[in-house]
Formats: sequence, C-alpha cells, structure tokens
Amino acid sequence: MSAVTFNSVALKSSVNQGFLANPSGALNRRGRLARTLVVASLAVVLMAGFAARSGAGDQITHASSYVTVVVPGGATLWTVASAYSTGDTQAMVESIREANNLSSYDIVAGARLRIPTQ
Repeated sequence: MSAVTFNSVALKSSVNQGFLANPSGALNRRGRLARTLVVASLAVVLMAGFAARSGAGDQITHASSYVTVVVPGGATLWTVASAYSTGDTQAMVESIREANNLSSYDIVAGARLRIPTQ
C-alpha cells in the first residue's frame, strides 16, 4: 500500500483581495476619510429629506377673512393684487390665485374674486 502525503502551503494570493483585503477591519487614513464622507453625505441627504417633508421654509399664511371684488374691465391680476396689497405684490397675486383656485394668471372682466385680508 502506498501513502500519499500532501503538503499545502497557504500562499497570500493577490488575485482575490477585493472585499476581504484587510480581514482585521482596521482602516487606513484614506479608508477612514471615505467612511466619514459617506456617513456625512447620507446625513445631509436625510436631513434635507426630512426638512422638505416637514415643509420647512414654507411661508404661506392663510387669511382669516376675504373681501369679494368684481374685476373691472382691462384689469389684470397684478393690478388687482397691487390695489389690495400692503407689501409684496407677488405674494398677494399667489394668495389670490390660491383663494380662488385659479390655474393661470388670466382673469376676465366681471369675475368675482376673493381677496385675502390680513
């Protein structure tokens, strides 16, 4: 009977050193920097998502009462808004559009508009 003996020597191969290149888990300086940048960018994305979801930055105020006016001939939404605005005319235009469910900036003479008062 013959006996066969195999002597295997574990060689470090450079072929498969992708994910498990450093099995001890210790990161070098570049690895720690990359990990920090990934975590920081994920934190920024999450905070931006929560801020957008919560409506942070919205400055829409709802009026407590309205005045109803009839649009005169030749008037535009801007001229009506500037007549009743106490400050920002563009904000008043948007408030009038929201209060009257207008899909565009066009209005017709004789239309009744609700003008928000503050």
